[in-house]
Amino acid sequence: MQRFQSEQWIPWPLEEVFAFFAQPGNLPLLMPPELDTRVERLALVAALEGFEAGAGSEIEISFQPVPFLLLRVRWTARIVAFAAREFFLDEQVRGPFALFRHRHGFVAETRAGVAGTVVRDDVEFALPLGALGRLGEPIALRQIKAMFAARQQRLPELLTRC
Repeated sequence: MQRFQSEQWIPWPLEEVFAFFAQPGNLPLLMPPELDTRVERLALVAALEGFEAGAGSEIEISFQPVPFLLLRVRWTARIVAFAAREFFLDEQVRGPFALFRHRHGFVAETRAGVAGTVVRDDVEFALPLGALGRLGEPIALRQIKAMFAARQQRLPELLTRC
């Protein structure tokens, strides 16, 4: 199993940042554009305090892992834990990984006198096919790192639009 962690501070209020991430329709905006990510199905269980997706919600997306091929990969994730304005945890139900677990964490933090939010991501994953899949995990880890780096660059612009 591989693990990836990421942290980003942004000068936006915790409430707005959490609400943006807790809105399943925003997932394609967070993905690299070349993947052409689409929401295919939502099965939402409303969270307390008015958030759209809480524990038990499922989102199915599709994406093109190789831009010039017409192949689309489908991926279904379920939110298995949710604490408003703190974190949510999703796990792959169906998709390209043998295991994929992603904890999204949020903490209000002031830096240099500016109020903002720290977004922390903790991803654990394993590829299918046992030992053969483990050989491909460094490649998958590199792709995940690139995906989060791209997201970090776009996040302030995305929050400005909302």
